Amino acid sequence: MLDTHGKCTPHIQPDGAPIAETILLPGDPLRAKFIAETYLEGAECFNQVRGMLGFTGTYRGKEVSVMGTGMGMPSMGIYSWELINVFGVQNLIRVGSCGALQDQLNLYDVVMAQGASTDSNYANQYQLPGTIAPLASYQLLERAKRAADELGATTHVGGVVSSDVFYNANDQVNQRWASMGMLAVEMEAAALYLNAAAVGVNALALFTVSDHIMRQEETTPEERQTAFTQMMEIALTLA
Repeated sequence: MLDTHGKCTPHIQPDGAPIAETILLPGDPLRAKFIAETYLEGAECFNQVRGMLGFTGTYRGKEVSVMGTGMGMPSMGIYSWELINVFGVQNLIRVGSCGALQDQLNLYDVVMAQGASTDSNYANQYQLPGTIAPLASYQLLERAKRAADELGATTHVGGVVSSDVFYNANDQVNQRWASMGMLAVEMEAAALYLNAAAVGVNALALFTVSDHIMRQEETTPEERQTAFTQMMEIALTLA
């Protein structure tokens, strides 16, 4: 466990409660609570600021934390930056939902984001002399794919698009991204990958298909909170 004594931020205040080197990051704090209550032994709450619940416990004898991050790249950027740079977290695994853009994907399939294209200007802060491609940690990706295969999960590995806009005024945007082979659209992975790359830690984004944008299929809010168990189990094996 990482020592959090004397460490806090405006958004994460563990008051000495431990945080593990590996953390799962759902957007919904209630999904974090569900994961802690369902899978972790001896789960201890380390954050309640702004209702963004965080817990630390053990899974099959290995230390792991889970915390909500909210929606969008600014929110993910804040929480992941603080976890990495203030608390020393080394492995960050986003577990979220996504909207499928390709016909071979179906509801409840698991998407593993090898890379995250984006319409965000999040990377501008690094003042790079070109365009960076935000990528996952291959170490985590390879282990996650192996675990998924052992579980018999239907998985798709490839590129996703992290968008700043949920309700887009341009109704052709998703078709354009789909034409470039993007598997799905979501709203956080690029910021997570960039924060991790900036300091050399590991990050991976896993998603359960909650909506098929091209076929107008969707799951319910209750299913998004509690039914994405295959994705959760894959992520937990990475601790």
